[in-house]
Amino acid sequence: METILVHRGRPITTGEISFIRNLINDHPEEHRTALSRMICQAWDWAQPNGQLKEMVCRGLLLRLEREGHIELPPKQRSGGGWRPSRRAPKPIIIEQTPIQIDLRGLGPISIQQVRRTCHEKLYNSLVAQFHYLGYTQPVGEHLKYLAFAGDAPIACSAWSSAPRHIGCRDRFISWDGPTRRKNLHLLAYNTRFLVLPWVRINCLASHLLGKIAGRLSRDWQDVYGHPLYLLETFVDTERFRGTCYRAANWIYLGETTGRGKDDRTHKPNRSVKAVWCYPLCRDFRRRLCNG
Repeated sequence: METILVHRGRPITTGEISFIRNLINDHPEEHRTALSRMICQAWDWAQPNGQLKEMVCRGLLLRLEREGHIELPPKQRSGGGWRPSRRAPKPIIIEQTPIQIDLRGLGPISIQQVRRTCHEKLYNSLVAQFHYLGYTQPVGEHLKYLAFAGDAPIACSAWSSAPRHIGCRDRFISWDGPTRRKNLHLLAYNTRFLVLPWVRINCLASHLLGKIAGRLSRDWQDVYGHPLYLLETFVDTERFRGTCYRAANWIYLGETTGRGKDDRTHKPNRSVKAVWCYPLCRDFRRRLCNG
């Protein structure tokens, strides 16, 4: 059958569009969320941990309607579509006494994965207040970490699904397009990294990066049912030099084009980012290229 479009790496054929159209006609009482769930079940469209790709499917349905292939039932929510309304995290006041001490004198540091825990609101609040990019809710697979010295939070870190295409990264891995689309979930992207501004400890940032890298794949396996083989991040070259990543033995790969993932003009429209990566195993290329 003819492929009409490709959505998030999946070719969508005329037969599949007919299936969706018939599904809508056969279930006129069902809302869009239920339809996307039925499509995922019928197509066995799921993440490696077995969770249905409902949000991806909903995006496909919107795209098909926008391009005139189907007609969806009316929205049941006004204004927000399927995307839930999210309020800005409420500020949580914590002790901000300056911490200036040698790393060895700081004492034991504990790092906690806080997504879906009682500490997640604290993480969200600290990032919203003190990270220069603020807080945005991650989409897709993601984990959040808080580092504590005793009972005092000292740093925040978030990791999410990797961007679909980064030229210098893809050349470094040496994978082709189909392999990248199949195995991209085996990478994670460091979306936020924040040492709280009143914490001034030499080498703390690189030390925390090393500790998180040592546990991230296991945590990802526990939550999402698959490991990670490579970590990556982008550093805004107009603000930072990436010193802590270099000190933590991350590898500099090059720079982004500054055009973003939805570029249509082929001209830079944002700041250029330095791309850094950290392999989590020696044979990461074999694992990423062969699956």
